[in-house]
Amino acid sequence: MRHGKKFNHLGRKKGHRDALLKNLSISLITHKRINTTLAKAKALRVHLEPLVTKAKDNTTHSRRVVFSYLQNKEAAKELFGPVAEKVGDRPGGYLRIIKTGFRKGDAAEMAMIEFVDFNTVYNNSNSTSGSKRRRRRGGAKTAGAATAAVAAKTTADAKSEEE
Repeated sequence: MRHGKKFNHLGRKKGHRDALLKNLSISLITHKRINTTLAKAKALRVHLEPLVTKAKDNTTHSRRVVFSYLQNKEAAKELFGPVAEKVGDRPGGYLRIIKTGFRKGDAAEMAMIEFVDFNTVYNNSNSTSGSKRRRRRGGAKTAGAATAAVAAKTTADAKSEEE
């Protein structure tokens, strides 16, 4: 019986599933973006995000814990190096899953999983629009002040044009 077991077994026994998630994790860390099925991508996100959180504090213990999951020295170096630098201030949500349609052979739903901070296309657009982002809480005070400043400027321009 599978009482209380909420994770996706992916149609594999435990050893095979662990090896699959380990290999997918290593590929994602080295390439920063991989294409796989949606079910594997969701399972990989649950598997890898705690490891990225561990990598944010660079201690011997956290390195050993992460290495016990990955069993790859190069991937561990990459995770504790450039990946940890980019995600250092992020409180979670290090991976993004984007659905890419269905595979032609068996109609499995495919997805692209990637590190959020390594995609320059999304980061550039978010950084420019992030400063202009409107917020509902407390926005009336700042919006009112900005509207008053614009109104004062337009009236001053109108007066200068009349003179």
